[in-house]
Formats: sequence, structure tokens, C-alpha cells
Amino acid sequence: MGTPRIAVLDVDGTLVDTNYQHALAWYRAFRALGETFPVWRIHRLIGMGGDQLVGALGGDDVERRIGEAARERWVEEVDPMMGETALLPGARELVVALKDRGHRVVLASSGKPHHVDRALDLLDVRELADGWTTSDDVEETKPAPDLLQVALKKLGEPVDAPAVVIGDSVYDVEAAKNAGMPALVVRSGGFGDDELRDAGAVGIYDTPGDLAAALDETDLD
Repeated sequence: MGTPRIAVLDVDGTLVDTNYQHALAWYRAFRALGETFPVWRIHRLIGMGGDQLVGALGGDDVERRIGEAARERWVEEVDPMMGETALLPGARELVVALKDRGHRVVLASSGKPHHVDRALDLLDVRELADGWTTSDDVEETKPAPDLLQVALKKLGEPVDAPAVVIGDSVYDVEAAKNAGMPALVVRSGGFGDDELRDAGAVGIYDTPGDLAAALDETDLD
């Protein structure tokens, strides 16, 4: 496309390699509260916001009994592990490539503000990104479209402004579809290509760097 667009980038799992730390933290949080779920089942839900993950994993009863406590305990468990995380290959280069093409870039995260701050520091994009979100900005997380719409509003744009979502999970793709946006994905979320395509992904790449190298093939050329 010949006109600049907006790139709405997921952060956790797409730019920063955090998915397995998040899964382990949820596992420990549930165990501390008397509930044990297989880690692989938790991992399958990473990318969904914590406001929805507890119920999706354990049902309405678990959400009602320990939902808030689990979310609080998750923060306590995940914080010490954040120092272990690193950028995924080509993460900053993707942001730079998008900006070089004249696109506006907003980082759409439902992460805790201090987690988003760390990601911004790792990426070194505070002066490069046009905006970003945190959990303080949205009430309902992915796969609801709210986070993506709030990201556009952060730029002063209407929720139907031309935009492309870049994520790593089926929940990113579903949120994009619910917001009326196409979605490109990287494989770091651990989902199969067939799952991502069935959810509606229009392009699948190994890493952010691979996507950056292939931007000419996308709507973000």
C-alpha cells in the first residue's frame, strides 16, 4: 500500500520472549492457592489477558473463588523472572523498519506498567514508538478488541483507522479480527501454523526479524 498505516504491535511473546515465564508464574500462583493445572494447558492460554485466563483455565468456580488472588500471586511469581527475559530476534529492527517506511507504531500491551517499562527499555524505543498501552488502559483484554482500539485512541485515531496487528497468538489474531484489522504473526507463541491461519492470520513468520525482512510482501510495505 502506498500510504502510511498504523502498526499495532503486541509486546509479550512477540517482541520480548516472556511466554514461558508467564506460564510458569501462573502455574506457581495456582499451586500456591491449592489448584494445580498442567503447565501445557496454561501455556495454551498465554496471550489471553489475566482477567480472562483464570476462568478459561479453571471455569467460573475457580474464577469466583481465587481469581483475584491468583492474579495478585501471579505478579509476585513473575516479577523475579522478568530479569531472565530477552528480546526476540529482530524485535527492535522490526520497529525501526516500520518507522523507516513511514508507519506509525503503537505497542499494545495489557501487561503491568512496570513490565511494559522494562520492555520499552529493552527495546530502546521510547523515542521511536508513537505510543504504548498497559493494563491500566483497558478493562477487557484479548481476545476482546478493546486493547487494540485503545491503542489507536492513544494516537488520536478513530477505532476504524487503517491498521495492521502484529502478534504471536491466536488471541492476538482473534482480537484483530474483532477489531476489523488484519493480523501478522510470529511463531514464538507456540501455536501451530494451521491454528494461526484458521484464526485468520494473513502472514506467519519465524521471528520479528524475519517479518522485518519481508515487509515488502505485506500491507506494511
